[in-house]
Amino acid sequence: MNNNHRTKPKAAMGGRMAGMMAGDKAKDFKGTFRQFVKYMGFYKYSVLIVMIFAVCSTVFMIIGPKILGNATTVLAEGIMGMYTGSTEGIDFGKIGEILLFLLGLYVVSSFFSFMQGFIMTSVSVKLTYRMRKEISEKLNRLPLSYFDKTTNGEVLSRVTNDIDTLSQTLNQSLTQIITSVTQLVGILIMMLSISWQMTLIALGILPVSMIFVVFIVRRSQKQFTAQQKYIGKVNGHIEEMYGGHQVMKAFNGEKKSVEKFDQLNEKLYSSAWRSQFLSGVMMPTMVFVTNLGYVAVCVLGGFFASSGVITIGDIQAFIQYVRQFTQPITQVANITNILQQTAAAAERVFEFLNEEEEVPESEHAVTVNNTDEPDTELNVHIDGSVQFAHIHFGYDPKKTIIEDFSANVSPGSKIAIVGPTGAGKTTIVKLLLRFYDVQGGAVLIDGYDIKDFRRKDLRSLFGMVLQDTWLYNGTIKENILYGKPDATEEEFLNAAKAAQVENFVHTLPGGYNMILNEETNNISQGQKQLLTIARAILADPKVLILDEATSSVDTRTEVMIQKAMDNLMEGRTSFVIAHRLSTIRNADRILVLDKGNIVEQGTHDELMQKAGFYEKLYNSQFETA
Repeated sequence: MNNNHRTKPKAAMGGRMAGMMAGDKAKDFKGTFRQFVKYMGFYKYSVLIVMIFAVCSTVFMIIGPKILGNATTVLAEGIMGMYTGSTEGIDFGKIGEILLFLLGLYVVSSFFSFMQGFIMTSVSVKLTYRMRKEISEKLNRLPLSYFDKTTNGEVLSRVTNDIDTLSQTLNQSLTQIITSVTQLVGILIMMLSISWQMTLIALGILPVSMIFVVFIVRRSQKQFTAQQKYIGKVNGHIEEMYGGHQVMKAFNGEKKSVEKFDQLNEKLYSSAWRSQFLSGVMMPTMVFVTNLGYVAVCVLGGFFASSGVITIGDIQAFIQYVRQFTQPITQVANITNILQQTAAAAERVFEFLNEEEEVPESEHAVTVNNTDEPDTELNVHIDGSVQFAHIHFGYDPKKTIIEDFSANVSPGSKIAIVGPTGAGKTTIVKLLLRFYDVQGGAVLIDGYDIKDFRRKDLRSLFGMVLQDTWLYNGTIKENILYGKPDATEEEFLNAAKAAQVENFVHTLPGGYNMILNEETNNISQGQKQLLTIARAILADPKVLILDEATSSVDTRTEVMIQKAMDNLMEGRTSFVIAHRLSTIRNADRILVLDKGNIVEQGTHDELMQKAGFYEKLYNSQFETA
């Protein structure tokens, strides 16, 4: 099938959270979380191992300062003993044993940390691959109605940005949550084991820290939201200007474009500066508050050491624990926000995966017999007769736009469909190709309901040439061969000649090997239309659909194309949608549509003699406004 409709996606915003504005939250956090955990069930053993390794790595790391404090105590006792004469000196052997044991702990901790990172990376990559694969397969099962109501940029955002967010959260934040919580609990236990009085002083830092953190976060969050907003606006403006730079230059819009960019860029600069400044203030503030806590701990610790309540090594270990204590709290606070954004990303992905799909095809679907073998019950040759039997349809089931539409088309007929804008001409074609299913009646091909065919087989019967050309970034030859990739060189050249491509292609650099750019604007609109016509000719379909196929070419080229089209349509069932009624005067039958119903039908001469709706429509083309 030759689908010649092209829709260009919007450029995605930069950054891993581009699919959502900063601060977006899931509508149903608990439900999404449960669904995500269930989705990860396939990797549950790997995740369990990661959790065990993360806890082990953190525990061994936490014990370190306490053991190092023992070495400091031995060193201090040795020095004091030398002064008092109670001992011979420092016991370097014992210090060496302690340090070797400490080194072993850190090596084991690093090993567990490396292994949990390695396994978690593997899990996140596999989950991302699986999720993208499921989305890719889902895209092919979604009905056309989904894409009619959803922008391409929205779909792309879910496939790229949202899944990237999930991947990075799994790879980084999940293990960080485990280590942070373990670190928080472990450090608190170790601090209490040294001195509960100093622990209370250290905990007194937390409320003061949280006041500063909340104060800064509330103000910075607004600026981060504004920053994401204006990043999107700047990207959108740049894309719009680059995509339509010819129109912008033609209307001398450069100055206005630059002014708008400067305005948006200034707002982006302002919000980015504020957000980065406030983020930068967070750490110095936390360090200042923490240092106040150090002073209090050191004063009390010095008093306890002089009183013989605790050792010097314990004071050193405690100070290290105090320095480490605020870090997991900050990490947990940051991860909480990340988890909200991740839940929103997961919710969007699951919403997409749960979208209603096309009606499943029957296991006993009829296939098209393209061989010389005789027909069977489920494998048949198609001649090309089409029947619309009392069709009822509406894009919104509550609002019917086609009521009781019926028409019989014999094989090889040339049928023109005409009518004012919104009459239902293109809708009939969409129903014929089963982009939408009728709500009443049936569409039949050679007596078979189109619902009895596999969609792939059904659409292989049709060739389409639409007003909006669809070409992709590749050579001219590759674009023509899209209609029949296994075509011979002779078939390819004959199709190109029949569509008048041969007349202009040799004037282009590279000829048939010229590469069309991404926007396909390095050839004219008329030349693009000729390429799509060549593609349809090469496909050699049973039924041809032409929707204003010659509207973008000049009159002389139109005449040549019309001759080629007459040859192409000979012996084939053809549906021609036209607004220029002069192009369909030789149609075998003209169906005149108005408000979804056939109001008249017949040949051009018969309809003109009736002096009805068609005659007014035809003559209106020649009236002077």
